[in-house]
Amino acid sequence: MLSTKDLVFKKRPVRKLTDQYIGLYIIEEVVSANAVKLKLPVSIRIHSVIDISRIVRYEELVKEKKIEKLKPIEVDGKKKWKIKRILNKRVVQGCVKYLVR
Repeated sequence: MLSTKDLVFKKRPVRKLTDQYIGLYIIEEVVSANAVKLKLPVSIRIHSVIDISRIVRYEELVKEKKIEKLKPIEVDGKKKWKIKRILNKRVVQGCVKYLVR
């Protein structure tokens, strides 16, 4: 998928409404260690040789969005969850909240 970070779209005047990544394009050839040539449609009027920092594999995006719903474990009749680690901690109106994994 191709990043839209530096691309200009005439039909989307507001940047924040534009998709972060577009398309599923085929890599035709590896030009150098940090550039590849993509098979782009005619409607996209950019050079077909793209820096690899602007390309993301589709599988990586899908893995990031998966959220696992864990079921609680019962200990002494109370529901508890197994925590791998604490990622962050904050205090909201005197109540401590943790971001856990």
